[in-house]
Amino acid sequence: MTGVVDLLNLTGVTWNRIHGQPLSRQFKVHVVSRGGTPVCCTNGIRMAVDCSLEQIDQADLVVVPTIGGQIETVLSQEKDTLSWLRFLHQGGADLASNCTGAFLLAEAGLLDGKTATTHWGFSQEFRHRYPQVNLTERELITRHDNIFCAGGGTAWRDLTILLVERFCGADMARELARAFVIDVRNDLQSIYAGLPAHTYHQDDQVQAIQAWIHEHFKENTSLGELAERACLSPRQLQRRFTTTLGEPPLQYLQRVRIEAARKMLERGSNNLAKLAERVGYQDVSSFSRLFKRHTGLSPSHYRQRFARTGALND
Repeated sequence: MTGVVDLLNLTGVTWNRIHGQPLSRQFKVHVVSRGGTPVCCTNGIRMAVDCSLEQIDQADLVVVPTIGGQIETVLSQEKDTLSWLRFLHQGGADLASNCTGAFLLAEAGLLDGKTATTHWGFSQEFRHRYPQVNLTERELITRHDNIFCAGGGTAWRDLTILLVERFCGADMARELARAFVIDVRNDLQSIYAGLPAHTYHQDDQVQAIQAWIHEHFKENTSLGELAERACLSPRQLQRRFTTTLGEPPLQYLQRVRIEAARKMLERGSNNLAKLAERVGYQDVSSFSRLFKRHTGLSPSHYRQRFARTGALND
């Protein structure tokens, strides 16, 4: 929240001050809460607010921050906020969410049939709760009409620069990014993503196949063999996997293998042929293409970027 407020309030200010130009503030920013009460954030920061959300009946842009607490609890507490978001959107406001803030937009029904993203670590829960949303968690930023979503962590910086470009033009957005030393990225969020630690479904047969894949991902297998293990037809397993996890079983197997490869590269592994073989691939070039498709980086570039300190010298 504080970062977004900073960037919006200082658009047309910081760059101009650096270059001795007249200040030209572009946004009038209000921090609002239900009832106008101060906010204690989960990181311990206490924030004063400008007014209650009930006092705001028109806006050009509403930015929904990350849900820092238990998502289920927050959603149940924010029924009035959901109505307010729908009301402002009907009045023409742009909406933008950061990270798990997308859950609030989806809970309000504002993302139905639309493309969105959220923090990769909560993508499975999001997909389970909102199957009517086209979730693309690989993407750092999504836009559908006048609704914008950012992925996890510091993706809010890229989102805010994009919003400044939308309202103030590309030149001012570039000036803001340069003044705040922000390197606007074209990365996929999937560079940072791992496999979700939790399984938000109750399909025992799918869970059994997931467990087998995690244990035996190095082995060659087929859809038919996986289906036989689950005592299902290949078509049934394909449908059940896609319904519960948002992807078919062989694609899930690919992700498990890529995750294993990422961990090896982060530990400094540099023999690509051996690494590919250890995660179930015999053809190095095919593995490299697949790795880049999933992460946006080649294996060697991924290693250079994410290997732990000292690993590049191992």
